[in-house]
Amino acid sequence: MEPRGMKKWRPFATMPEQYIGLQKVINKQLEVPQPLLTEEQMEQINFTLVEALHTNKQVYLTYYKNGQRITETGFIQFVDSLGNLFVFIDEVFELKNKMRLSELIDARFM
Repeated sequence: MEPRGMKKWRPFATMPEQYIGLQKVINKQLEVPQPLLTEEQMEQINFTLVEALHTNKQVYLTYYKNGQRITETGFIQFVDSLGNLFVFIDEVFELKNKMRLSELIDARFM
């Protein structure tokens, strides 16, 4: 006699509209508000970015996007404080990412 094994049961797989709607509700509940940074925190982030740019050190970047806090590691390639823009190359895919400085929450050296 063979064992039956584990059977999977997906009750909503036949109704894709409801499945999509439930996923939207779950994502909405996971959203967090964007934290407000003090002047001191912004100065520290700016100092870390400039130092990482000149020394080519790898940094942890935490930024806010679409209601979520995202952390990535990478190298800073360009910083424009007046234009509120910086460019970093992520470690995983080695892609250039342009971001606004206002989206950045934290920057730390590895």
